[in-house]
Amino acid sequence: MHLYDLLVAPFAEFAFMRRALVGCLALALGSGPIGLFLVMRRMSLMGDAMSHAVLPGAAVGFMMAGLSLPAMSIGGFFAGVLVALLAGLATRFTSIKEDASFAAFYLLSLSIGVLLVSRGGSNVDLMHILFGSVLAVDDAALYLVAGVASFTLATLALIYRPLLLESLDPVYLRAVGARGGLWHMLFLMLVVLNLVAGFQALGTLMAVGLMMLPAITARLWTERIEALLGLSVAIAFLSGLGGLLLSYHFELPSGPAIILLAGLVYLLSLLLAPVGGALPRYIRARHLES
Repeated sequence: MHLYDLLVAPFAEFAFMRRALVGCLALALGSGPIGLFLVMRRMSLMGDAMSHAVLPGAAVGFMMAGLSLPAMSIGGFFAGVLVALLAGLATRFTSIKEDASFAAFYLLSLSIGVLLVSRGGSNVDLMHILFGSVLAVDDAALYLVAGVASFTLATLALIYRPLLLESLDPVYLRAVGARGGLWHMLFLMLVVLNLVAGFQALGTLMAVGLMMLPAITARLWTERIEALLGLSVAIAFLSGLGGLLLSYHFELPSGPAIILLAGLVYLLSLLLAPVGGALPRYIRARHLES
């Protein structure tokens, strides 16, 4: 088999593969920077919590309109924002920490969402919402993902400096009287938007994987913020491209193939990455000892 047949032919011959590739690029552009800021803010597990938080809203949209992208997206967005607000209020007015508050509300949201879908649909419908299928992305889903990615990049460009400062030194931001809480809530809304855009293609359980794994991997390779942003987007897109090719050639589910490839890149980076990898750190330590 020629290299063309392996890498180019699937996209040249099939429109659904081209749509899936464009969807992966849009998801990478939006989710990559969001995942990096989650890692920098030590909120990695909150991304997972928010991915579950959109499920009951998506389930309500599904029960009202079936597998309707606008209904499920709107429902998922409002459910995610509601969970973020409730978790924030619980943190503000009680002694519960933010991560524990998010964990409690996402578990509640997940159970409600699964119950709603199981009561109003079938197991096939539930699997579609939970795991999605990037190969089944249609034009409407592409417009949604591309629109969310464009909005995310534009918003991050506007709030980049205060968001970065709030991520690195929130105490200083409060000391100078800046509205750290405002940037925090805007950022959480961007997280919800990207998870809502991603669940149509990858499902609620897989969308967070493309958001977090590339960002965590990028931290092992460099410490410069600009390089981290570019690298997280590149890893996310290449994982999408490789996962689609694996799915096509070996008849694998597309979403898990993409996340599995991103996970393999992370595992290799744990060993070989120059900044945080185990082997380079061991070599530097041995050099200092000698």
